[in-house]
Amino acid sequence: MSKRSARPWVVDDELWSRIEPLVPLPYAGCRRPGRRRTLEDRKVLCGILFVLYTGIQWEWLPQELGFGSGMTCWRRLRDWNAAGVWQRLHEVLLDELRAADRLDLSRAVIDSSHVRALKGGPQTGRSPVDRGRPGSKHRVICDATGVPLAVTLTGGNRNDVTQLMPLLAAIPRIRGKRGRPRQRPKEVYADRGYDHDCYRRRIWARGIKPVNARRGTAHGSGLGTRRWVIEQTIALLHWFGRLRIRWETRDDIHEAFLKLACSLICWRRLRPTMR
Repeated sequence: MSKRSARPWVVDDELWSRIEPLVPLPYAGCRRPGRRRTLEDRKVLCGILFVLYTGIQWEWLPQELGFGSGMTCWRRLRDWNAAGVWQRLHEVLLDELRAADRLDLSRAVIDSSHVRALKGGPQTGRSPVDRGRPGSKHRVICDATGVPLAVTLTGGNRNDVTQLMPLLAAIPRIRGKRGRPRQRPKEVYADRGYDHDCYRRRIWARGIKPVNARRGTAHGSGLGTRRWVIEQTIALLHWFGRLRIRWETRDDIHEAFLKLACSLICWRRLRPTMR
């Protein structure tokens, strides 16, 4: 196994060149009390990725790896998320994927996945699929090839169809080619949980064609041959140990991990075109 694959949390020069311009300068424009930052942002990011990949608790972050303390990594993850770093990184990589013709917006696919929230907190709810235990849902929309376009976090008791329009609205304006940015796929695929005439009309009003099986009809519509990519994308998200179970009480920290994971999936898609 190569060194890179053995240590996926190590940030290489190419990825850091995209992240570094997005990271805000410490204490810019003001004087704040406390000790000066002595640990490089790149090393702290490696610590954040170590937690994301392994699912380890913050206080158990190995000090001998040189990533700093778990609290240092947690604070910068919080601050960078508040500054919009992860969202902008995701948008930058989507732009690059479109420029490299590795993004297919002819259709988009939507689905959600339930995760248990052991500590509760905002964006949790009594899950009907987990005996009423508190849980959250990862709601994902991807392109025709499985590239994540947007991800949101809601309570586990929220009905899927009510989150359809917010998820479509979360798709960023994707540049990378001449002309107007793309934000709308031509078609959107979903399962029966998203079938409702009211929402079909709202999707049509946005200039998007809804394609999903009707409730009450027999299975075997054949749409699964195009919807399977969203299952692949959700499986890739849950390959990150920290996303299989929600340990964070704060919803913004869990959302930060979600957006960072989406960016890493996009980065893996982009790497073959750079060799």
